[in-house]
Amino acid sequence: MKYILGTKVGMTQFYKENGTVVPVTVIQAGPVKITQVKTTETDGYNAVQVGYGEQKKERITKARLGQMKDMGPFRHLQEFRFKNESLVGAVGETVDIDQFSVGDKVQMSSTSKSKGFQGVVKRHGFHGGPRTHGQKHSEREPGSIGGGLRNRVPKGMRMAGRMGGDTITLKNVVIVAVDKDNHTLLVKGAVPGRKGTLLSLTA
Repeated sequence: MKYILGTKVGMTQFYKENGTVVPVTVIQAGPVKITQVKTTETDGYNAVQVGYGEQKKERITKARLGQMKDMGPFRHLQEFRFKNESLVGAVGETVDIDQFSVGDKVQMSSTSKSKGFQGVVKRHGFHGGPRTHGQKHSEREPGSIGGGLRNRVPKGMRMAGRMGGDTITLKNVVIVAVDKDNHTLLVKGAVPGRKGTLLSLTA
């Protein structure tokens, strides 16, 4: 299993050898360092914990520093679970993007952009009320939420509320280019999140 952490840089275009243009997302990936290896005997499951990114030591709690075992300080700590113990690695090893190659399909997780409190038109795509037939201020209103003999709002009713800031997972994302010198990956298409969002890649 291949795994790495990275941050979203932005989007651009990539020209293939045959002249076709592909929209790509630029990802600054790795290197990451293995800070802890968890096994079924000690923790109940197999996983590897890695650290990524630089952070000032005074901005990290002592408990977090102890968890890094004097190998940081890292900005991010994240686990990757495994089924096979032999694929994990050893504490202190560095994992880089040289494990990935062009054409690999990866699974990617990140946090989507936060939109704040939004209405039903933006959040759920409601078309709103009609502009005619005597209505004045109901163009973006949700309309009825009950009806009949009900005396409560049904569960799952689509209403206004906080939008975005969710963990989104994309599968079968194709790697278009790998720049090992600059620790950069180019993946096909858009990736959820703002610039600088932490990305988790597995293959």
